[in-house]
Amino acid sequence: MFQLGKTIISEDILEKEFVCNLSACKGACCVDGDAGAPLNEAETKILEEIYPKVKPFLRKEGIEAIEAQGTWVTGTDGDLETPLIDNKDCAYVIFDGKTALCGIEQAYNEGIVDWKKPVSCHLYPIRVKDFTEFAAVNYDRWDICDDACSLGKELEVPVYKFVKEALIRRFGEDWYLELEKVAEELKNS
Repeated sequence: MFQLGKTIISEDILEKEFVCNLSACKGACCVDGDAGAPLNEAETKILEEIYPKVKPFLRKEGIEAIEAQGTWVTGTDGDLETPLIDNKDCAYVIFDGKTALCGIEQAYNEGIVDWKKPVSCHLYPIRVKDFTEFAAVNYDRWDICDDACSLGKELEVPVYKFVKEALIRRFGEDWYLELEKVAEELKNS
């Protein structure tokens, strides 16, 4: 672990490799698990605001779940998250064949909304836990991502480079440039 500004970072994000392999996993992270995607308070307001524009992209089951539960929910652990369909799929999931994709991101890609998706989804496999004085930035290992780890190793792409855009979105460009310096120092030592 090392500190960068008000973040405590696991060295795994510099040392481990990762590249999503949708053809192998079929977007399992959007349909597996026991909770929706983590959200921050600002994102709950964004979801409320963009839902009417995103709704046409969603599946009937997703719309029903959102209209019954709301555009976001408070999970059993008290955290804010996206609602689920029957405690499984994220309510915002759509499918291209058998591959799970994000309906919000689809609306974004088509220029309908200007918000890509929850930052927790964009950052994955990095998870950020906010505390009063700092944020913990960790690499989340999940067996459904074994193919992503293999592809990342094959392509020699460290986690932090794979999620560069999301890290900049969350922490800013200057923070990311500092992270790159730390990674280079670690590589050279």
